[in-house]
Amino acid sequence: MTHATARLLHLVRRYREPAVVQAVRSTAAAVVSYVIALRLSSEPAPLTAPLTALLVVQVTLYTTLTTGIRRVNSVVAGVLLAIGFSALVGLTWWSLGLIILASLVVGRVVKAGEFVPEVAISAMLVLGVTRVADTAWDRVLETLIGAAVGLAFNVLFVPPVWVGPASEAITDLATRMRTLLLHIGEESGDTVTVEKAAARLHEARRLDNDIAEVDGALRQAEDSLRLNPRVREGLLFRLVLRTGLDTLEICAVVLRVSCRTLTDLARARGDEPLFPPKVALALNDLYRHTAVAVESFAQLITAQVSANAEAAESRLSEELATARHSRARLAALLPEEMDRHPGQWQLYGALLAEADRVLDELSVDKRSERLMEELDRHARARRERYPRLHRLARRARALTRSRSRSGSGSGSGSR
Repeated sequence: MTHATARLLHLVRRYREPAVVQAVRSTAAAVVSYVIALRLSSEPAPLTAPLTALLVVQVTLYTTLTTGIRRVNSVVAGVLLAIGFSALVGLTWWSLGLIILASLVVGRVVKAGEFVPEVAISAMLVLGVTRVADTAWDRVLETLIGAAVGLAFNVLFVPPVWVGPASEAITDLATRMRTLLLHIGEESGDTVTVEKAAARLHEARRLDNDIAEVDGALRQAEDSLRLNPRVREGLLFRLVLRTGLDTLEICAVVLRVSCRTLTDLARARGDEPLFPPKVALALNDLYRHTAVAVESFAQLITAQVSANAEAAESRLSEELATARHSRARLAALLPEEMDRHPGQWQLYGALLAEADRVLDELSVDKRSERLMEELDRHARARRERYPRLHRLARRARALTRSRSRSGSGSGSGSR
């Protein structure tokens, strides 16, 4: 395979990445809006249309529809301000400062939300390309063309669903947690210095940054599932991934606390091994099976992509059962250690309690319970937000049931 072919294959694999899709869609929307504006506007270079399209078009359909109106408000307000200033004073250093200040104030008035700075940006850009008041209506027309193209682009060409990248991010997070669990389990029978134990603690703390990155990918996936005609059960997919990430986040916090406990234990042990061989073996088994359970849990919650839900759930249940057995064996061995080191009993108890918390969070029953709670919460929130629609749907279901009963009654009577 030549270098050029490999490079081409690499680009093909990356074509679905958010940044690539955003660049392609924004460019296409800008070009289309410019071509339309050339036909409808009297301006020789209607650049306001592609400018507006660039500001309006988004990666997902949901963000396009939810943020498009606020973006249109901000762009239109900025264009009108620029037109007014170009007719009155033109572009000078003091008029530039004045239009920025006025744009930021007007942005609050038109409720542009997080796009208030874009009022000033639009005003400055438009002020730079036109200073003639006679072109005001052309600029407004171009703005509306760009806004319409930007809003319609993702409706006509539905963007992809970003569940895949979010699932990969969750899997990578679980892999890093698994690696950390394996390392601290393997080191439980060694003489661990405080510096080495502290390094594991810092490694556990870095999981917080990883969770923040996964949360960003998951938010984009959630947006891509909303209002997307390609997805029939978007709410269920979103809640499965979100509740799964919440569980992994709790486990990461508990894992960080466990690393802190082991650091304190290493400080108390000094030159002695953390645990004697039998206890170290039981602790290593506990962490090893917990590590596999974390990995299986990630495979389970991303099963809509990997299509291995049943196998992942079976493996998760087996690993959790084995881990609980190892935990019981560890608990039976620790009283002897407590007799040898009575001042460290709270550290041993903390390790057992932290292991229990992780195993409980990863359990299939806990996951199902949390998922059902989230589904109920969303249903209640929807009823509270749209009470009239809920009443109409309830009446329609009641009417359908009454008609079905009356139809079955008449059928039995005819027989």
